[in-house]
Amino acid sequence: MNVTGVDFTIVPITDFERSKQFYGEVLGLEQSKQWGEMPAQEFETGNLTIAIMQPDAFGQEFSPNNFPIALRVDDVAEARTELEGKGVEFSADTLDSGVCHMAFFSDPDGNGLMLHHHYAD
Repeated sequence: MNVTGVDFTIVPITDFERSKQFYGEVLGLEQSKQWGEMPAQEFETGNLTIAIMQPDAFGQEFSPNNFPIALRVDDVAEARTELEGKGVEFSADTLDSGVCHMAFFSDPDGNGLMLHHHYAD
């Protein structure tokens, strides 16, 4: 077996229209494919597709993902200020790990997300 990449990750959601608005308008991600008539939509980040999916429509139970998807940005402070202006609440102060800045928040269903910028080699 030779894995050559990761095509997408699935984020479970409970309200398809609310989540489409959050990922598309609040985060500003480009919408790509909707899964037919199903409540599932793909969003592009540049290197990874995030697919939001309403599990109950696929016969599965909803459970949020607590481990964050790191969204790469040029400036964490600037991106955080923009999102706070749109009503996004962050769980703590921005963290400086010594190699990167990270700011943690969640989508409307409690799925973990973070703003991330790696500044050291």
